[in-house]
Amino acid sequence: MATEIKRGRIHSKEEETAQEEIWKYIFGFTPTAVVKCAIELGIPDILENHETPMTLAELTSKLGCNESSLYRIMRFLIHYKIFQEKPISETSVGYTLTPLSRLLTRRGENSMADMVLLQSSPFMLAPWHKLSAWVLGNKVLPFEAAHDGKDIWGFTAANPDQSKLFDDGMACDARVAVATVVEGCPEVFKGLKTMVDVGGGDGTALRTIVKAFPWIKGINYDLPHVVSMAPACPGVEHVGGNMFDYVPKADAAYLMKVPHDWRDEECIEILKKCRDAIPLDTGKLIIVESIVERKEDHAFKEVGLMLDMVMMAHSSNGKERTLEEWSYVFRKAGFTRHTIKHIRTYHSVIEVYP
Repeated sequence: MATEIKRGRIHSKEEETAQEEIWKYIFGFTPTAVVKCAIELGIPDILENHETPMTLAELTSKLGCNESSLYRIMRFLIHYKIFQEKPISETSVGYTLTPLSRLLTRRGENSMADMVLLQSSPFMLAPWHKLSAWVLGNKVLPFEAAHDGKDIWGFTAANPDQSKLFDDGMACDARVAVATVVEGCPEVFKGLKTMVDVGGGDGTALRTIVKAFPWIKGINYDLPHVVSMAPACPGVEHVGGNMFDYVPKADAAYLMKVPHDWRDEECIEILKKCRDAIPLDTGKLIIVESIVERKEDHAFKEVGLMLDMVMMAHSSNGKERTLEEWSYVFRKAGFTRHTIKHIRTYHSVIEVYP
């Protein structure tokens, strides 16, 4: 009897924990939605520009909004450590930034605000509602099912506002990742005179690299409608084209978050075009991508797994690859060896040689 009671208590405790946890999934979208609201209101930037903690009344006046609604928004975001309260006097407190909200200012060097706005936008959220149908055998990919048969590249090409949102979001990730690459393994750029960034978007990655290594001449290569919006930068030439047709010649090809957008067959074709673009004796590919199922434990493990789900929802059969899967596509594309360096982000730096 005692054993049965004990088992019942354990079962009850497990169910109680499960009940607590399930609500995090039911309302899991809420933190993202409220953070998006704070970015759109400009709260992180307002607090950053205020020299002292800002009272609720001051913030309400600045925004011209309803004080009660703003209080509830701030209470929620303080719970999630987006903002914090600090005493101003014995009777009043004010709001200030935290390390998290410093990443949400629009002009911050490491800002991720545009990535939040991208991933929470209607056109990026819609494909998630088509995911189960695709898993069950629907031949139309989730993004295409949500957007009248257009993949993400066709959709953004036809919608300039969404294209800018996409490019700005990708630039967020590029700024943080490339800065980490430059700091963590600058040796990968040693000896390079020219480098082509394949799928380089608005040139954010190359601007950072050329600034750190000014002897490198950079070629920012992407679709014509993308590079037409890229800002001019000393040492960087913007070239429009299609990576499935050709890649401009250079000492090295740089690919960040490009191979993961495509299934193995297309990925191999892209890698082959990159191999054709570099010298066979001295050239190399520099790939900055996630590696899932790494043997060693690391802080960004969950990010890689979540990104794999993002690839399933948004890409043309793309995926985050294991080390074995990376080795397979390298071999099929005609490369003979590669080295891997892990850095302080979810990306790894893979150097691939003909």
